Amino acid sequence: MIKKVDFLFILVGVIIILIFLAAPQETTNYVPYDDEHKEFNAILSKEGKKATEKFCDDCHNPEDMPLSENHPPKYRCLFCHKLAPPPAG
Repeated sequence: MIKKVDFLFILVGVIIILIFLAAPQETTNYVPYDDEHKEFNAILSKEGKKATEKFCDDCHNPEDMPLSENHPPKYRCLFCHKLAPPPAG
């Protein structure tokens, strides 16, 4: 016979799996792997996200390339935006 604690453990596991299955698809844009951005892949792998994010404001600022009004705080760019991998080949 299954114990109450085992049943609760299984129930919690099933609930967690269902939550992950019901989560929406990822919609955040990737940082493109182009001439302007590809150098940041090396910085990211060597120094991490925080060191890489310091360069985002060089181009993505109110004068050159403003963010939308509903955009979350800009100082954590790579929390949401992932760097696109180099093209295969």
